[in-house]
Amino acid sequence: MTAEYDVSVLYVCLGNICRSPLGEGVLAHRLEEEDLSSRVRVDSAGTGAWHLGEPPDPRSTEVALRHGIALRGLARRVSVEDFHEFDYIFAMDRANLQDLRHLESQVEEGARLNLFREFDPDKDGDLDVPDPYYGGPDGFDVMFDMIDRTCAAFVEHLVSELSV
Repeated sequence: MTAEYDVSVLYVCLGNICRSPLGEGVLAHRLEEEDLSSRVRVDSAGTGAWHLGEPPDPRSTEVALRHGIALRGLARRVSVEDFHEFDYIFAMDRANLQDLRHLESQVEEGARLNLFREFDPDKDGDLDVPDPYYGGPDGFDVMFDMIDRTCAAFVEHLVSELSV
């Protein structure tokens, strides 16, 4: 955890251009609404290196903008150091979780590693956030709704954790 923040959160998907930057942007937006942005650090990363340095996918950017959210940052790859830097690391699907568990095995202790949708109040047994990359725009809308409601529930958790 970084000293200037009470809590730090990292979202991780495959390429860090669709799901994880949207998770980062939605959570940052909801934290601003709750006046918690100065207390919670939010970032995103990918398990792969295909899109390093690229901005978020235009379809993620577009769905975020329709909801008044700006996505910032450029794709980066998750590292072992992230397990020391963050309190929560959220995998967007089980494949990402498996890759993260491999990295986690190189660390004695660190971040809490979870599937992001473990906080989803409408989870239906499948805790993956589907990767919309190869689909059409509808997949980005479905992904946004899933991420938005899960971020809302996570912010409620943070409010109680931070005793706001």
